[in-house]
Amino acid sequence: MNHQKPLRSRQTSRNVLIAILLLLIGLGAAPSERWGFWGHRRLNRMAVFTLPPEMIVFYKKNLEYVTEHAVDPDKRRYATRHEAVRHYIDIDHWGTYPFPEVPRDWTEALMKFTEVGVVDSDGDTTLLYRDTIGRQVLISLDTDGGAIKVPYQSDYKTYFIQEIMPQYYEEEWNLSCDTLAMLFGLSPGAIDCEKAYAVDHFSEYGIVPYHLPAMQRRLTAAFRNRDIPRILRISAEFGHYIGDAHVPLHTTTNYNGQLTDQVGIHAFWESRIPELFADQEYDYFVGKAEYIANPKDYYWDVVLASHLLVDSVLQIERDLSKTFPEDKQYCYEERLGRTIRTQCKEYAKAYQERMKGMVEDRMRATILSIGSAWYTAWVDAGQPDLDNIDQYRLSPEELEELQVLEEKARSGSQKGRAHE
Repeated sequence: MNHQKPLRSRQTSRNVLIAILLLLIGLGAAPSERWGFWGHRRLNRMAVFTLPPEMIVFYKKNLEYVTEHAVDPDKRRYATRHEAVRHYIDIDHWGTYPFPEVPRDWTEALMKFTEVGVVDSDGDTTLLYRDTIGRQVLISLDTDGGAIKVPYQSDYKTYFIQEIMPQYYEEEWNLSCDTLAMLFGLSPGAIDCEKAYAVDHFSEYGIVPYHLPAMQRRLTAAFRNRDIPRILRISAEFGHYIGDAHVPLHTTTNYNGQLTDQVGIHAFWESRIPELFADQEYDYFVGKAEYIANPKDYYWDVVLASHLLVDSVLQIERDLSKTFPEDKQYCYEERLGRTIRTQCKEYAKAYQERMKGMVEDRMRATILSIGSAWYTAWVDAGQPDLDNIDQYRLSPEELEELQVLEEKARSGSQKGRAHE
């Protein structure tokens, strides 16, 4: 199907889109919102207008849902320790661009950086090391505690998938000594093993490029089943993660400038600049959603493109801070009855100009990516008919769940690494 239309001029398209927004959705967000909450809502909202006619009516009817629930993943950071890692990847922890050390496949990546160990009857621990070329593992089997090479008899990846991955959300990953012995073709009890375990050393540095293909599959399944609640919920949350993947500071260990004496730059780039300038100056018209032929490669390309901008994000602000009048870099504003310290508008404007439209470009790319992800899931599901579906209304159970999430977000502390 070809849903492409002739492109209008940037100014004309901006005027048309503003008119649509005023009539259909209304512009404006409180400056107190914090990509931040403000950005994620705006990105999801604008992505709806990239969709083909067969989809856009359904999404317009549920425009408020995909807008408001765009921020649910950030709220969930207060509810579970497993949420935070879905928003970022400290890819530079693992090497240098283009990071060949990091497998693009989720199972391979987790398997590569998961520690497997055996605790013997004396309380000593021996780690197992997989030799991917020789297909061997080092394990202590002799009475003197020496490490010897023992070929394993079955595929380690199969063992990992069956025995370790199902425990991903558990507090501890415990393994069976007998099952581990069988991996090497040994009989139960052949290994001096009181306890066997596995430890994930990968996820703590972020998993966003692996989470995005998983969300793509979930949305496709929801469309295939015409499960309206899941379509909307996954669409809204999927947009959030796609937005995070487009933010350069979500791809580095120096995610808030804490390593370069630039603490606060995350919110400056991601929230302050869009709040000040996006609706006044940015062109949201990005064209029509496009089919994503290879989601895994596509989302990795998004992350790598974001990471290439990290040095510029940091260096430009660092240089600007040295030349801009120090007393005009930070101002105080009233928000929700509180006085907060934030970057002055003039300083933010200067930073934006020196970045030559980077924030706008990443927002535009995000909008197109979100729409394309939704569109791709719909196509892969067989393009189910979305006509004659009314605006979705939350069930009492869903309302209660969201209320609990809201309460935790307001009163609790974040589990896992904070954004900024």
